[in-house]
Amino acid sequence: MNTEPAYFTRVDGVFQPTEFALSLWAPNTLSGPPVCGLMAREVEAHYCTDGFVPSRLTVDLHRAVPAVPLTAESSVTRDGKRVRAVALVLRSGTEVVARGSALLLKRSTQPPGEVWRPDRERPLPPPEALATVEDALHLFGSDGHAQGWSVRMTEHQNDTRKRKWMRNIPVVAGEASSPFCFAAMTGEQTSLVTNWGTEGIGFINTDVSITFSRMPIGVEMGLEAESHLSDDGIAAGAAVLYDAEGAFGICTTTALANEHRQLSGTAIDRKTDEFVAATADRER
Repeated sequence: MNTEPAYFTRVDGVFQPTEFALSLWAPNTLSGPPVCGLMAREVEAHYCTDGFVPSRLTVDLHRAVPAVPLTAESSVTRDGKRVRAVALVLRSGTEVVARGSALLLKRSTQPPGEVWRPDRERPLPPPEALATVEDALHLFGSDGHAQGWSVRMTEHQNDTRKRKWMRNIPVVAGEASSPFCFAAMTGEQTSLVTNWGTEGIGFINTDVSITFSRMPIGVEMGLEAESHLSDDGIAAGAAVLYDAEGAFGICTTTALANEHRQLSGTAIDRKTDEFVAATADRER
């Protein structure tokens, strides 16, 4: 076990996945959040200069990323006065195992006039709920749950709007991850909150695109389903990223039916229990 919960350890520029990075969909593969977090880290390490900030991160998840040592590469595809575009690649040795892209925009002033905005306030977990769980545990929420939030996914296995409050672990052990990295990992959960129903999650996402109007305040943040559309085994979903100050991003995803590997809330609850047990072992 690692002494610090994190998705990767890093030695000489190579990222070694930890047990926390493993997927529940298939053995010896990575879950989506570590992949998105590693790409976000690459963007922030090299391109957030001269007033440019991330405005979009897109990650293609066309295949399962193997749980093997990885390297991250990137290149600028456009570098203008106000727009900077970046291509991202994760490799296992010489093999490309994941691709993505990022768009960075330069900060400026707001234009004049008023624009319509949704006035709905996003639900925040009460402090007493956060105080009862481990710092790195997520909280699940749904409109059909009397108390609003809990760490047990099975308590929200219904057909109402879903949300999740994320308290992510760092991308790389020994490094403090940024709010941008945490938002990238949170946004990857769009498929979970938009495709989660009475029988668990029956769709597996093939991509995620996260757009930002600003960077989040702090490292804890929420993700709330905005829409779900599906026909003939293909789903499209959208969710809103928000923090204590309100909404700051929109996430979209496409997904394919994966009925032979339906992911139940029970499996995720089991993963939560394993994390709690691992944390207790480290503290002994």
